[in-house]
Amino acid sequence: MKTIEIKKGHILQNEGDLNGKVYEVIKGLLRSYTIDQKGKEHIFMFAPEGWIIADAVQTNEPCEFFIEALEDSTVKVREKDLNQISPNAPAIAKRMLVLQRRVIMLMSYSGLQRYEHFIETYPNLTQRVPQRMIASYLGITPEALSKAKGDKLRASH
Repeated sequence: MKTIEIKKGHILQNEGDLNGKVYEVIKGLLRSYTIDQKGKEHIFMFAPEGWIIADAVQTNEPCEFFIEALEDSTVKVREKDLNQISPNAPAIAKRMLVLQRRVIMLMSYSGLQRYEHFIETYPNLTQRVPQRMIASYLGITPEALSKAKGDKLRASH
């Protein structure tokens, strides 16, 4: 673990980096964010003093977030090693990744993209869960879900 000083505006992590770092804010303020396909920025979280901030992806997978200093900051940098945390850490990390991707989806995806994301995340649930619950999970109306499913059917033909 090392402590670094970073200036306001410095990007600690870029989307797509293969980075297994965890950042603990000693002084200052960091944020994590993503930029959607339309170029719109979506902030995932802020990390003031005493908080940690990291991408939930596994160490050798491309990061989903940018992490930027919003103020001059002092940060402890650690390698992400789940095995040191707890024997349950891989399961916890998987859950965090699902939640991270869900927040990104809710902030920036269309109804059709949300539905496609749901199918990728839970491939076997569409027949087991009522449509109204899937719509609720996606943050859309049942009518919007029906439209998204119709759009998906039309796009696949």
